[in-house]
Amino acid sequence: MTELMNAIEITKPGGPDVLRVVDRPRPEAGHGQVVIQVAWAGVNRPDALQRAGLYNPPPTASDLPGLEASGKIVAIGAGVSGLAVGDHVCALLPGGGYAEYVATPAAHCLPIPEGMSLRDAACLPENYFTVWSNVFTRGGLKGGERFLVHGGSSGIGTTAIQLAHAFGARVFTTAGSEKKCQACRDLGAEVAINYRDADFVEILKAQGGADLILDMVGGPYIQRNLSALADDGRLVQIAFLEGPKVELNMVQMMTRRLTLTGSTLRPQSDLAKARIAQDLREAVWPLLAAGRIAPIMDSEFSLSDATAAHERMESSDHIGKIVLEVAGG
Repeated sequence: MTELMNAIEITKPGGPDVLRVVDRPRPEAGHGQVVIQVAWAGVNRPDALQRAGLYNPPPTASDLPGLEASGKIVAIGAGVSGLAVGDHVCALLPGGGYAEYVATPAAHCLPIPEGMSLRDAACLPENYFTVWSNVFTRGGLKGGERFLVHGGSSGIGTTAIQLAHAFGARVFTTAGSEKKCQACRDLGAEVAINYRDADFVEILKAQGGADLILDMVGGPYIQRNLSALADDGRLVQIAFLEGPKVELNMVQMMTRRLTLTGSTLRPQSDLAKARIAQDLREAVWPLLAAGRIAPIMDSEFSLSDATAAHERMESSDHIGKIVLEVAGG
């Protein structure tokens, strides 16, 4: 008889109220995979986009939401080495994190940083994989450079501020209230700009322009970001909260040698994600273990209260990460 588990299903595209607790078959570990008994699951903006019908999972991924989790390995597939049943890990997931059990490639698992709780560790994979690959690998951020990240109080923003500061960059950020701006400054931002009453373009220009910008807003911000860049600056686009289409004057890019690039994490190959995991293990996990950086926690909800978690995220009142308690620990 197939063993069942509790999971959160998207019953139809829509608002947070379309999330329902259901019984689903427990996943099995395929080749190169492990099955994790989930303790905590992170809640991320792509989960809400998937729920709304705007971000379909890859064909081979679970249809259940959830792109990161922490917990205990309970099964190991063929071809896996270096991990054992009983190991506690956090992991980047192809989907399916809003459940009691989830399968994921073993190479996308990372150890729980020394001294960190399973709750906090569940917040690491999605944001740290995204920030490392876009800010440092794709964006090439170096110590001493001026770095601007929009949405500094979000999970991505708080991660980017801390990592950029830890690696010696000058960090600038935008946020929507003085409370959020102060939280960003506390994390290492040199300047936090309340976008409701100040122009980030003028502020960055006065500093010589940004060498690198990480943007999740898109829409009208794209041209403004290009204006805020220093000559030879780079803009990395990772989301489009204000829309993906914009009329763009390319003259600035040509005459000032600007670079516009971007990526999404979920569609990348398993190998590409495994390489990011290895980079994080070597360059970032020691900083987490030493307490030099840490995930910023906003709130926690039970698995059965995923609707409230999504409402919290979409209110944009949160600072840092939202998590679902599945088995706890």
